[in-house]
Amino acid sequence: MNTSEMNDAQVAGLSAAIIATAEAMGQEMSPGTAAIMAEDLCAYPVSDIRAALKACRFEVKGKLTMADILQRVQAADGRPGKDEAWAIAMTTNDEFETVVLTDEIQLALAAAKPVLDAGDKVGARMAFISAYERFVGQAREDAKQVNWHISVGFDANRRIQAVTRALQMQRISREHGQKYLADLSVEPVTEDGRALAGLLTGAVTRPAPAIREKLQLVKTSMLEMRKASAERKTEMRIEAANELADRRALLIQQAQELEAKRAAQ
Repeated sequence: MNTSEMNDAQVAGLSAAIIATAEAMGQEMSPGTAAIMAEDLCAYPVSDIRAALKACRFEVKGKLTMADILQRVQAADGRPGKDEAWAIAMTTNDEFETVVLTDEIQLALAAAKPVLDAGDKVGARMAFISAYERFVGQAREDAKQVNWHISVGFDANRRIQAVTRALQMQRISREHGQKYLADLSVEPVTEDGRALAGLLTGAVTRPAPAIREKLQLVKTSMLEMRKASAERKTEMRIEAANELADRRALLIQQAQELEAKRAAQ
């Protein structure tokens, strides 16, 4: 809720809630001070402010301060903490994994990429956290809502799992999530499909003759892979690394576009 959307009665009610919280914490606060604090908090939803005041009553030792309230109000905006953000960022290293991340995580990952590419994971984490806290601080100062978006990996099953989890955590809208799930939906599994899946599960199913031939080709290919020479394995690792580099390049490009939009505002 912006200042223009909060009327005088709401500001007065919020001021009274701030005074009551201060008194509950053993502190006297003048109506003028409470009114100033209420005005400064008008950019945030009233429900988040009241929840923050309640948290202050239970958690804060000493006098109630604006910093105490803001810390708890801003934590309710849905942006993950620095450690969770770093863990999410590192998930992008797996090109098969579908990752749901915020604009700030993507921007911070782009800032830390040179250090990460140099092989210094500790330094990369420090660079990421510094950049992430800066981007989050700026977004909160601008009262910008959190924006979660999806970076799609190669594994179709993981895509559905990631989108479903993001929906459950309310990180993406139901409309957005349902659209993704509809795009990722597959045809019902046939008996031949179950036979193919039996390669992984060990389940015994009678496939059609044509499918039996395909199964044999798959088995032969799997045996060849197991017998692959060290040289071929190296080539495969290089190919996987190139795919990961392409994904990272796309994330960096998107981050640069986000940064350009922020600069233009």
